[in-house]
Amino acid sequence: MPSLPQKPFRFGIQASHSVDGKSWIELARKAEANGFDVLTMPDHFTEQFAPIPALTAAAAVTSSLRIGALVFDNDYKHPVVLAKELATMDVLSSGRVEIGIGAGWMITDYEQAGIAYDTPGVRVDRFIEGVKVIQGCMADRPFSFSGKHYTITGYNGLPKPVQRPCPPILIGGGGKRVLTFAAQNADIVGINPNLKSGAIDGETIGHMSAESVDEKVGIVVEAAGDRLDHIEMNIRAFIVNVTEDRTAAVDALAGFFKAPREMVDSTPFGAIGPPSAIVEQLLAQRERWGFSYIIVGGDDVDSFAPVVAQLRGK
Repeated sequence: MPSLPQKPFRFGIQASHSVDGKSWIELARKAEANGFDVLTMPDHFTEQFAPIPALTAAAAVTSSLRIGALVFDNDYKHPVVLAKELATMDVLSSGRVEIGIGAGWMITDYEQAGIAYDTPGVRVDRFIEGVKVIQGCMADRPFSFSGKHYTITGYNGLPKPVQRPCPPILIGGGGKRVLTFAAQNADIVGINPNLKSGAIDGETIGHMSAESVDEKVGIVVEAAGDRLDHIEMNIRAFIVNVTEDRTAAVDALAGFFKAPREMVDSTPFGAIGPPSAIVEQLLAQRERWGFSYIIVGGDDVDSFAPVVAQLRGK
């Protein structure tokens, strides 16, 4: 495998809601003060805040914190509508938006909202078209697009974003087709577990092993070709436990997930142990897989700050 880009570390948190507006604003300010670069949100129909207004509010009370979804579901909004909202957010935040977008996966959202849960192939087809439409909306002049799912005629998306030609696009994937498209089109490529079942289950856990990540990163490397150096590699650490007793924490998590201890110990989707050990882990992961953009949970904004302090920008 060719050497992966060793880009400087960036850190983000993914948060979904807070008890009230004041607490949400405090979280955004704390993330910025603790050295995090980005505040991201999921895009589901659960108890979470709606990402567009919540992220806009977070940008309004911070000065350097970047904002974006991890990730917007292409099926929930027409891409022309989403592009206009994202461009407006980029203007209002003075160029701090990152565009995270995906094909959608969580079946309960679709079922509860009455949205057709098409086959993965159809959802990915529509998502690929959606990305092209968003890029067209943000281009310098009117554009037209004719696809199977979207038809755009002489549309000039306004306002134009501050970041030209388009804010950075983050695409995460767990399967070959999406990872290939991401490698060829995205600025930031996220490595995800496979979520084709529409829920987090035993198969999802299996796709979090180091060996599985080797395969996924290999797909990106092969598909990216000459643009590999342009790509920022991202991972969302779902299992974070900053603790002095790493052995006990790994044992407990292996029991909870009913997974082999070796898998939990080596997965890049985890960050377990004292800050010094997590720092060494992240350095090793960057060397092996290129991961330099690390996202943890909103609850980790304080406990993970010592790791951010040691690695951010290095």
